[in-house]
This record gives sequence, structure tokens and C-alpha cells, in this order.
Amino acid sequence: MSNDNTSTLKSVIDTATGTVQNAFGKVTGSTADQSQGQAKQNKADAEYDASQATLKGPGFTASSSGAVTKDDPNRTAGSYNQTVGAAKEFVGGVTGSESLKAAGRRQNQEGQEQEAKGQVKDYAAGVSDRVTGTVGEAVAGITGNKGAQEEYQKQHAAGKTTQRGAEEDILKQADAESNAPRKS
Repeated sequence: MSNDNTSTLKSVIDTATGTVQNAFGKVTGSTADQSQGQAKQNKADAEYDASQATLKGPGFTASSSGAVTKDDPNRTAGSYNQTVGAAKEFVGGVTGSESLKAAGRRQNQEGQEQEAKGQVKDYAAGVSDRVTGTVGEAVAGITGNKGAQEEYQKQHAAGKTTQRGAEEDILKQADAESNAPRKS
């Protein structure tokens, strides 16, 4: 694993070692160990934040690792269908056209399902790429194949970016649904 690669696992390990070193310093009265332990914990917090950092744009996700990934086409098409469906439903309600309103509601629902399908596909692909990249990088490191090791690092970073992009959209939808007024 590269030292430049931000990692959630690395941040957890650094937090644990920092906590142990800090506690050791408190027990022994060593302010140097306490300070170094606290510094490791602070560094771990920053590593964790960096490992989670993503920028979500329409149809893509970019991460702190520099990876940029394209969303599954179902996510974009589903979002579009939701927007068009909501517009039809609104116009149908304003004009009194029940058929347009019902068609809009159906298109909106189909768009939600289509977007969810794309999110699940991206999430699963991201996890798969992360696992393959991690294992491949470890094997390449053992065999001394630096070129393969770099390629597996890129695959891991792209998988992480894809996964984080899907997670961000899923969480945003969940928040919107939990804050939406309930229809009776």
C-alpha cells in the first residue's frame, strides 16, 4: 500500500496505535508519548476524512485520490425520468388532467427504481474493484511487480470512488425520504 494512498483501514490502525501510545504515556507519565499518541490520533482523523472525501457531480464522482469515475447509465436515466415524471405530475395536477398526473407518477416511480438499480450496480462494482485492487496490489508487492502494483492501486482507487459516489447518492435519497412529509 502506498503511503500517499488515503485509507480507512490505515486511519483505524493509526487511531488504535495512537490511543495505545497516549495511554502508555499517561500510565508512565511520559508527556512525549502522550503528545506523539495524540498526534497519531489527529493524523488518523485527517486520513479518515480524506479517505471519505468525494465530489459528486451529475453523472460522475471524483475522489481525493484523483480517481474520477462515471456513474452507471441507469443512475442518470433514472434521475432524468424522475424529473420528467414529477413535471408531468405537477402539470397534470394544475390542469386537472388525471391521466397526465398518473403517467407522471408512474414515470417518477420507474425512474426511482432505475436509479436504485444503477446505484446498487455501482456500489457492488466499487466493492469488487476495491477488493481486487487490494489483493492484486499485495500479490504484486510480494512478487516485486511495481507496474502491476500501480495498476492495482488505480483499480482500488477507482473502486473506492465508485462506491463512495453510490453511497453519497443513497444517503442523500434516504435523508430526503426521511424529511419528506408523509402523504395520507
